[in-house]
Amino acid sequence: MPELTISPDKVAFLIEKAREFDVKEAASDPDSGSNAADDDMLDVLEDSGSDPVVREITGFIRALTEDEQVDLVALMRLGRGDGTLEDWDDLRSEAAGQRDRHTARYLLGEPMLGDLLAEGLAAFGVDWTDERTSADSSSDSERDEDEITKQ
Repeated sequence: MPELTISPDKVAFLIEKAREFDVKEAASDPDSGSNAADDDMLDVLEDSGSDPVVREITGFIRALTEDEQVDLVALMRLGRGDGTLEDWDDLRSEAAGQRDRHTARYLLGEPMLGDLLAEGLAAFGVDWTDERTSADSSSDSERDEDEITKQ
């Protein structure tokens, strides 16, 4: 079985961020000027062109090594169905041969990037949701207590 150069944790982070990006839509009310709370926070789902998620993804990908970036592109293509796990070396070679300095832009241009990366990891038998951290940093027992008090 081939091995990944990029850690599944890094790919999992990108899956989560890519899914945040994928829910964005074109600006529907560019001159609203109203309070976001009054609009039920709908404006956060609009792609304004200066999206902090895009900047975060781009910065993260640029900080990866060249081999990690190649793996990322190959994983996306594997998830897209461009090959199978047996074709991994070919997928990687193609990704390396077409690699330029704009890996982030290339990946962000792919619809459903998060799902494709998740499918790529699944082909390796990796469940990207295993032991993922969440924004809730409380312990398991604290979360259990919170659930009890909500009832």
